[in-house]
Amino acid sequence: MKIKNGKLKIVLSAIFLVFALTCNNAYALNNFDIVRVGITDNKFQNVLRQELTLYGTSECELCDKATKKVITKVTPNTDINIRQSERGLIISIGEQSHLFQDVVLICPQGLLGVRGLYRKGTDALYHGAFEVTQKDNTGFYLVNIVEIQEYLKGVVPNEMPVRFGLEALKAQAVAARNYVLTPRTQAYKEFNVVDSVASQVYFGANTEDELATRAVMETDGIVALHNNELILALYSSTAGGYTESYANAFSDPNTKIFPAPNKAYLQAVPDKSDFKPVDNDEKAKAFYESKVPSFDIESPYYRWSKEWRVSELEAVLKTTLPAQSKTGFIHPAVHPGSDIGKIKDIIVMRRGNSGKIMELEILTSKGCYIISKELVIRRVFQKDGVSLPSANAVFEKKLDKYGNVQNIIVYGGGFGHGVGMSQFGAGYMATKLGQPYYNILRHYYTDINLGTVPVTVSGNDVKQNFWAPIGRAQIVITDTTAPKIAVMINGREHEFPIAKPVFSREYKVDISRYIDDGFNTITFHAPSLGRSFSAYIELVEKYKKFEFSENIQEK
Repeated sequence: MKIKNGKLKIVLSAIFLVFALTCNNAYALNNFDIVRVGITDNKFQNVLRQELTLYGTSECELCDKATKKVITKVTPNTDINIRQSERGLIISIGEQSHLFQDVVLICPQGLLGVRGLYRKGTDALYHGAFEVTQKDNTGFYLVNIVEIQEYLKGVVPNEMPVRFGLEALKAQAVAARNYVLTPRTQAYKEFNVVDSVASQVYFGANTEDELATRAVMETDGIVALHNNELILALYSSTAGGYTESYANAFSDPNTKIFPAPNKAYLQAVPDKSDFKPVDNDEKAKAFYESKVPSFDIESPYYRWSKEWRVSELEAVLKTTLPAQSKTGFIHPAVHPGSDIGKIKDIIVMRRGNSGKIMELEILTSKGCYIISKELVIRRVFQKDGVSLPSANAVFEKKLDKYGNVQNIIVYGGGFGHGVGMSQFGAGYMATKLGQPYYNILRHYYTDINLGTVPVTVSGNDVKQNFWAPIGRAQIVITDTTAPKIAVMINGREHEFPIAKPVFSREYKVDISRYIDDGFNTITFHAPSLGRSFSAYIELVEKYKKFEFSENIQEK
């Protein structure tokens, strides 16, 4: 109960921290405590608005972002209409209307809402603050500025079914924390992420779940690291029994070159050690036309098939090839209205280790079209207006008696890009095999460790909260010339000498005796004489390499 009370104080403090940061215009995009989320419409498509109506469940304060002053206080559930004009934002409350530029709305004792905005069939409500930021007087963005723990409470139960269990939800919480801190791309300078699948699903306070909230709290402050840096913690619904390497599924976000540069921690990982790479048609056919047991076995998308009449697929391609040619991954590019001819063959030219198609050729009576990259391939081969669940696919042709293509069948497995953590796989490992979240994460992300966000301590003290699942942790110190460091652990001062090894870039101090199972706080004190150091807390887990086995006794 002591921990719960302490956590409640932290959450309440975070709300007021958001309030202070917002009204003083002092927040930063790279702040590790606060996240800025662009809120989309009911279709999860548009972030640029022309008009909307906000309200608060308790008394609100409307602030002018530029002057940092409170414009007015607004009574609970009172409509605040905001409309874009050529001169700025017209804000109407009751019968009063005024012209402002960017504004911030805060509801310190309650939640914020948007009239007519729904998530999971209920009114969308949010912690933190709303910032209304104009874009060249063409419209405005609604940005939710929220403490990261509150943000994750609105992400985890909407990205993963809570029936997957506490440990799977913890793995999801860590992956989601990593993702929001280091997203693959940031499309808008005004905010870090959006609230849809374009980033990760965030539905706000009205969709929180008790078990998912517990998972967020019991991984407080913890991220996945590789070589002392936060990883890009990609995840998808179902890998199909074999995850794929990042380079084989994604293009470089800056150069747009495919395949992307390799990421050492996002490698292809089979659920069983005897799964050999399925990197050609023969192996992929054997793998995806059978239901080999794996962690993903319970997913409805573990194995699937689609079938088109050849004329049906040709009609689909007349639409999808021109649309996807805009990505630059179809050669030659197809223009709207082009006659692509009759399908003669579909040939897979390159696969990843999981069997994921990296490149294929569509041979027609008018020529051949080469398509690269898994998402483009999925969007080209639509069935009833829906893209393929994954690019882990095998194509087969049915011919008529004259040898002409009559039907096209595709067999496949998985749902999503299949890189990093498989959510259905994590659920299986947690509920059926009793694995803790750190084993789940270490299965899907290669050579990682778990700890807090690395920080540089120089002119100011740095405080971090973290949850230690088994009461074991160490301080990892890098890049320092200081002979010692001073820290406060759970309210007690400690000083540790640093004897940096000659052949290592880092020095580790075991602090297990000073921390508790569960929630902990550490403050790194700034060193004297202008020195600095970089450090983070690394969890020491009871980890054992784990793989699927049909002989394992399920719980």
